Amino acid sequence: MLIEQCAYDNRWRRVNPAAKAMFALCGLIAAFVSRSPLVTCCLTVIMAAVTVLGAGVPLSKYLRAVTPPLLFLAVSAATLAVSVSRGGSPEQLNVHLEQAALRHIALTCTRSLGGLAALLFLSLSTPVTDIIALLRRLRVPEVLLDIMTLCYRTLFVFLEALHDTRTAQAARLGYATPRLAMRSLGILTANLTIQVWQRSSALHQAALARNNDGPLCFSGQEYPRFGRAMIVALTGGSVLITLAAVKP
Repeated sequence: MLIEQCAYDNRWRRVNPAAKAMFALCGLIAAFVSRSPLVTCCLTVIMAAVTVLGAGVPLSKYLRAVTPPLLFLAVSAATLAVSVSRGGSPEQLNVHLEQAALRHIALTCTRSLGGLAALLFLSLSTPVTDIIALLRRLRVPEVLLDIMTLCYRTLFVFLEALHDTRTAQAARLGYATPRLAMRSLGILTANLTIQVWQRSSALHQAALARNNDGPLCFSGQEYPRFGRAMIVALTGGSVLITLAAVKP
């Protein structure tokens, strides 16, 4: 929901999604072309600044969106940097810091950060429906697009069922004490499983009722100044790639 709110409320909502996708692709290429952790960090900061200052995504929401993958990346970096081996006895464990591979690990992590910043730029500035429409114009197989559409719809079905059930439980003081909260959580999990299963089944029956005749489409939108947006995206993306190619 956080990403969807940003995608619909940002300043670049009406910019052609092809231009934003091109800039994000150039950011990904630049992140993996770079051979210096410092340069890759600069690219990450630039992409984040474009998202926050250019697209107008609130910094607080951007930080909330980037925190979970950052935690995952931190754990992955620690796993790469530290190795554990057995000592002379079975009870003894030796922890080693891979100093020789620190630069390679830093480059890998900063490249991941750059790719994350590029993908966040696209996802926080472009609704999923626009991305699916762009993929359809790029001749992506319709089966994959239908799966994306159904997963996107099922996500909101799940959130709606979660909100309704939790609101009903809170109205009946289901979270007044820790014991009641634990009991309500178990009931919530059981009810959500049943509701999502039933609603997914109803969605499947609706698809069968139309005999799977044609893809699932959304109403298209017109985006003015396509040429101008694409030129700006290509120029900015070229600057990123050129910066990444510079040797420190």
